[in-house]
Amino acid sequence: MPRGADAPVATVCTDTAEFGSLREEWNRLHRASPTATPFQSHAWLHSWWLSYGGRGSLRIVLVRQDGRLVAAAPLMRQLRPLPTLTPLGTGISDFSDVLVDGRCAGAADGIVETLTAALWRLAKSAVLDLREVRPGSAAEAVHDAWPGLRRRFDDSACLELPALAMDDLVQRLPRPRAQRARAKMRKLDAVGIERRIVPTAEVGASVHRLLELHRLQWRERKVTTEHLEPRFAEHLSRSVTLMAQTGDAVVTEFTLDGTVVAADLTFVSPRLAGGYLYGAHPTLRERKIDVATMLLRSCVEHVQNDSRTAVLSLLRGTEPYKMHWKPEQLVNQRLLLARSGSAPQFATALAGIRARACAKRARRAWRERGGGPA
Repeated sequence: MPRGADAPVATVCTDTAEFGSLREEWNRLHRASPTATPFQSHAWLHSWWLSYGGRGSLRIVLVRQDGRLVAAAPLMRQLRPLPTLTPLGTGISDFSDVLVDGRCAGAADGIVETLTAALWRLAKSAVLDLREVRPGSAAEAVHDAWPGLRRRFDDSACLELPALAMDDLVQRLPRPRAQRARAKMRKLDAVGIERRIVPTAEVGASVHRLLELHRLQWRERKVTTEHLEPRFAEHLSRSVTLMAQTGDAVVTEFTLDGTVVAADLTFVSPRLAGGYLYGAHPTLRERKIDVATMLLRSCVEHVQNDSRTAVLSLLRGTEPYKMHWKPEQLVNQRLLLARSGSAPQFATALAGIRARACAKRARRAWRERGGGPA
């Protein structure tokens, strides 16, 4: 700890209004946290809480030193099927993490210890279940410092590309695939699709257009049903409007003959940039326009225009169209933590995780044997 600095002090925020009032200092902490992604921004998490949170369950650990917010763990308490503490944003966030101010180099260990001790007190009879922790995140330091029961599991697979120009990404491909990629881009240019970054003042309306295009795109096909829910639309419009103001989000529209035929939401941060959600009118598929290539080229331009960004993330999922670009695969972690007095709850959580993993392997084996969807 720097000479003359006060010891870090932890408190717990349980009030929605107080959480909302943290916006400015949370944004400062978010910018100062080297492992943070846009999914840890105040706009994203507070909006998620307004749409998805349950009354009386908010549990945000705040660590301050000399009056400055230097760490935060945004959590909520759930009682069923067993008492757990889970990250805000669970379900629709590709990454979760705690925030730790990277400027506190000399005091970082003490801050993580204070944060961990506060989480220890908060856990009591609950299991701390941190899903979708990206490798290298600050939450791993909490796991390493945890004095009680702890386990680490693989969670969702994510794919990443280096933050290169589009031509350089194409050159990484085998020659036949590179030729096909160039042909797809020439077709995009030939049909006259125009790209426009949506001004901040228009972002809310554009997000609703994106969701309508997303609905049309997946009509009569399997879709993530949550993306069609009013609460998701409310959350996305509210959060992205604020994130666009701080540079954490960019909405792009693509027009053909003056009509918006596709829209894309990309998150941008120093750690990574990635397309979170898009919508494309079915007419593009009918005209055999490669929407995935169009969106990747657009995302690359966002990365090239922002020298902060180190990685182009394809986020969760290993869909075949992503694999065409030779990405690197990273696997998010699931960190399970508990006090020794919560051994029965911890054992129950472990059994549930293992049972779901076993069922997943069985479904995969069934499909590989030609059994079709399980």
